[in-house]
Amino acid sequence: MKAIFSSALFAPIQYFAYLASASEATIELYDSYSRQSYRNRYVINSATGPQALSVPVTKVSGKKILTRDVRLSYDTPWHEIHWKSIEAAYNSSPFYLFYKDGIEELFRKRWTFLKDLNEAALTLAMDYADLDTPISYTETYYADYSDREDFRDIIHPKKDFSINSSFKPVPYWQPFGTGKSFIPNLSVLDLIFNMGPESPLILRDSIS
Repeated sequence: MKAIFSSALFAPIQYFAYLASASEATIELYDSYSRQSYRNRYVINSATGPQALSVPVTKVSGKKILTRDVRLSYDTPWHEIHWKSIEAAYNSSPFYLFYKDGIEELFRKRWTFLKDLNEAALTLAMDYADLDTPISYTETYYADYSDREDFRDIIHPKKDFSINSSFKPVPYWQPFGTGKSFIPNLSVLDLIFNMGPESPLILRDSIS
C-alpha cells in the first residue's frame, strides 16, 4: 500500500509499523502545524514509566504556520535534556551501544527547522530498523487522498491506538519490565535499543 504520514520526531511504533508495511510513504509538510502532536514529541520508557519528551518551537502569534516553516527554539537546552533522558532510560538495553552514537550526534547538531530534525530522525531510525520504504515529501496540501492510506490524523498522542484494529503491537523485552506490564506503542527508539535487528520483524508482525 501507499501511505501518507505527518512529520514526526522518533515516532511511535504504530507509525513505523505502517511505514514498514507500505510500498512507499509520503511525509506531510504543508499541513497547519498543531501542538501536542508527534511532530515535536515522543515517548520513551524511563525507570518511573512513560516519559514524554517535547522539542520547543518558536511561537508565531496570530496566524497559522505550516509544518515546513516551524523553527526550533534553543531558549532552553532541550537537546541536552533529551539525550540525557535517553541515555538514562536505555544505557542498559542490549543494543544501546550499537545505536547511541548516531542519535547523540543528532541531538548535538543545532537545527533551524523542525522538519529537518524530523527528517534526520526518520532516516536514522529507518536505517537502524532496517527499513527501505521509499520516502517522499509533499509539495502542496491535499485534504484527501484516493490513492493511499492516510495516517496523518490517525496516529496522534491523544488518540487511542487500539481503535485502529489492524495495529496489534507485538510485545518485546523492555528494561523496566520486571514486575510491570509491557508498555506498547512507545517511540521507535524503545524498540531499536531493546530489540536491535529483530525490530523489522516486530514492526511487520504488528500489522494484521
